[in-house]
Amino acid sequence: MSGEPQATGGPVRPVTALVFATAGYVALFIFGLGMTSLATAEDVIATPGLGQVPGIVGSVLSTAAFAGALWVAVRRRPASYAGAVWTALACFAGYVGGVWIGALATGAELAVASPVAGRIATSWFGLVVAAAGFVAGWAGIALVRTRAQRPRWPWEDEFDE
Repeated sequence: MSGEPQATGGPVRPVTALVFATAGYVALFIFGLGMTSLATAEDVIATPGLGQVPGIVGSVLSTAAFAGALWVAVRRRPASYAGAVWTALACFAGYVGGVWIGALATGAELAVASPVAGRIATSWFGLVVAAAGFVAGWAGIALVRTRAQRPRWPWEDEFDE
């Protein structure tokens, strides 16, 4: 062995945890909405004429809300798993609000945009968004709380020599 001190494990840096958790959130979010749409045989935004803008704006705002809420949670020492609940609520509010804003941006009237956002908030789609935020937020917080060490092969032990 070279005699160099080995890195002793420790928590994952908050920025790294945020990046991994955000990527996981986006993946769970897209997968969850797709599977829910398939299982219920309904479109996420079923109102004709709105196009893709409300869904895109909702997705972007929900992801930004996830990243912001999780950043606050992982920066605390020690990070609390209760932050996952706040992260889930932020994702839900970001998505519903984003769909509402996106619908208004496409030229829909308030009488059309509000029921679209309300339908998402009171359907399985809203639950899926919140659940994805909770699961990914919990994972991000777990990353900064871990004390694990890097994986090692059995032959890397210094006692084998």
